Amino acid sequence: MLKLGLIGQSIAQSRSPALHIMLGEMYDLPVSYELHEPADASEAAFVATLASLREQGYRGTNVTFPYKQLAVAHAGEVYQGARLVGSTNTLNLSGAVAAHNTDYSGFIRGYRQRVGEQAAGRVLLIGAGGVGRAVAFGLFEVGATEVLVADLNAASAASLAQALNAAGFKAASVAPEDVAAAAASADGLVNCTPVGHYKTPGLPIAAELIGSQRWAFDAVYTPIDTEFLLQAHAKGLAIVSGFDLFIYQGIDAFEIFTGVRADAQAVLARFKLKFDIQSDLIA
Repeated sequence: MLKLGLIGQSIAQSRSPALHIMLGEMYDLPVSYELHEPADASEAAFVATLASLREQGYRGTNVTFPYKQLAVAHAGEVYQGARLVGSTNTLNLSGAVAAHNTDYSGFIRGYRQRVGEQAAGRVLLIGAGGVGRAVAFGLFEVGATEVLVADLNAASAASLAQALNAAGFKAASVAPEDVAAAAASADGLVNCTPVGHYKTPGLPIAAELIGSQRWAFDAVYTPIDTEFLLQAHAKGLAIVSGFDLFIYQGIDAFEIFTGVRADAQAVLARFKLKFDIQSDLIA
């Protein structure tokens, strides 16, 4: 049995177990995927959980809030995505602990699948949290020329812009009163806030600011057809969905854990069919 898991808080609704078990079925690998919530949000609690998984012979584990950044310090090897972003969501435990960031690589794969080789250009990114940080660095792998970062927390936006600039990329933070001008000048719009989720419905920016761009991405994937993506699609923008990110980051993690190369389109089709996922935006 290939033992995989997820370490995080408030993870009971995660779809990762379903995805990884399905991938195991597709590639004739018996997979178990268990959820692990440490006693609290402390580094000590995370370290204890990670040690327990290693003792139990786990091949790998995903990592989510609030441990993504601190987990990097407990890896013997840190690969490009995790090193750039400064956080990890995927730890390979088959030898020395190896940290990867498949939010970073998964976004890149999802973008290329939906948008092709068209450069991302100038991008307005809304939301400077963990996923926003991974996507921000990934944008420069798909041809971003500049990333404008907006967040209700001005310090978070400034911190991410500074990190991007320090890595040799071009970025700037955007004050709330300047978001409209930033959107008008952007080639792409990216939502990495929770706005649009079932529990927090709505739009991350005003509807009238959507339409002059070429493409849009929404990290929210419950629902898949968020109001933001529906607006963007109606106005002719190319779409990359949060469901794309979920699928591709999961495939990337599975490939890291197993060494098996998965057929992404077959996985997407199988997952949609198995879980009766309906969407007007993903084929």
